[in-house]
Amino acid sequence: MTADFHHLALVFAVYIIGAASPGPSTMRIMGTAMRQGRRAALCIAAGVVSGSLFWGTLAATGISAVLTRYAHVLVFMKILGGAYLLYLGFKAARSASKTDAQIEKEVPPSSDVGIKLYQKGLLMHLTNPKALLGWIATMTLGLGPAATNSTVALILAGCALLSITIFFGYAIVFSTAPMVSAYRRARRWIEASLAIVFGSAGLKLLFSKF
Repeated sequence: MTADFHHLALVFAVYIIGAASPGPSTMRIMGTAMRQGRRAALCIAAGVVSGSLFWGTLAATGISAVLTRYAHVLVFMKILGGAYLLYLGFKAARSASKTDAQIEKEVPPSSDVGIKLYQKGLLMHLTNPKALLGWIATMTLGLGPAATNSTVALILAGCALLSITIFFGYAIVFSTAPMVSAYRRARRWIEASLAIVFGSAGLKLLFSKF
């Protein structure tokens, strides 16, 4: 029981880092919060969460179905997920070297409101293959050939709750001036730490034995 709890904690920790780390979706939510306010940012976040839940369900059901029949496919999924985590580590390290002005240029301003913002958040996540790869990495780390349906459901439900908390949290937190200022001051240190965590998780996934 203790081992299972620790394993789930690792899976959720990897998901939190992947979802919360700076990327197209989080930067768009942050940019919208700073430019248009909390309500607009929550609309973007709702779209991102919907897209994330879609990819999560697809990854969970697809991986679990394949692993029950073809356990050797896990090796391919492990390589794919590990490589993606290493890519995220490289991306975080490169982002840590950028100035705030360069980061902000990556998030274009928007004057849309309501359903249009939701649609933009949804489409941004659905058309981003990195979102699916992130879920694949998380689910592969969490599942094995003997994984039960309850394990799949627990991981998916936990990650779904974390997704809602993280993306809506970004919309709320970054619509406040103090947090905007604090994040900008610590951004490079945060992203440098993320590079180390992603790199370690990627190597663990690539070289672990199932």
